[in-house]
Amino acid sequence: MLAIRIRRRKAVALATAAVLAGLTAPSLTATEATATTATASDSASDYDSTYYEDAVGKTGDDLKSSLHTIISDQTKLSYSAVWDALKTTDQDPADSGNVVLLYSGLSRSKSLNGGDSGDWNREHVWAKSHGDFGTATGPGTDIHHLRPEDVRVNSVRGNKDFDNGGDGFTDSGGSLTDSDSFEPRDAVKGDVARMIFYMAVRYEGGDGWADLEVNGSVDNGSSPYIGKLSILKAWNDEDPPDAFEERRNQVIYDSYQHNRNPFVDHPEWVEAIW
Repeated sequence: MLAIRIRRRKAVALATAAVLAGLTAPSLTATEATATTATASDSASDYDSTYYEDAVGKTGDDLKSSLHTIISDQTKLSYSAVWDALKTTDQDPADSGNVVLLYSGLSRSKSLNGGDSGDWNREHVWAKSHGDFGTATGPGTDIHHLRPEDVRVNSVRGNKDFDNGGDGFTDSGGSLTDSDSFEPRDAVKGDVARMIFYMAVRYEGGDGWADLEVNGSVDNGSSPYIGKLSILKAWNDEDPPDAFEERRNQVIYDSYQHNRNPFVDHPEWVEAIW
């Protein structure tokens, strides 16, 4: 089985390189883009007989437990290494010198990473104060939930839980916020939800970190919880994985952490667990 997995990973790595080349080419046609999406979806389903072998067919706590065991086998990055990783995982398909910012949707130069106005920094989608894990190697550096975002927009989100409603703000890209919650723009609502569900499965309290859980509340503060469960489930349904999200999942698997976000491959597993 190990040999099969190794061969599968090498084969997918080659396929991903080809996809990357197509995504960054200025002449990418609609037909080619459709083919790229189909290839990503097909390769994801291929993992059912290998990577997800011990999870397929299960539901509820049994599925969650199996997925936890599977995705906990990962290579961990340092917080400084996250900078370069995000420049690859979140590369703008239309401009290889830029990254796409999560909440605002803006395309910004890869070189403008930092902490000053106009820079992009490392947004923890599962706010690091919700479980007190900071930027330590582990949940604080897991790039399945770390995304590039404008420094000021990142500050607007802060550590708020996710819910519908609120007001717009400068460079929001359609995202909204109020006193105790944040609503990302429509195009990434599902992305946000699947990142949150990944974290809730990956970090179960058995490896020295807090047991992260999704609940039905907002304003969770420093507790190891993030809400709002019903809203995140709805976002997962309304905004299914697209080519950008699938490519990102594949690049993390092939080149960085060597684990996958199972909810990008199988969004229906959200309902099977929650």
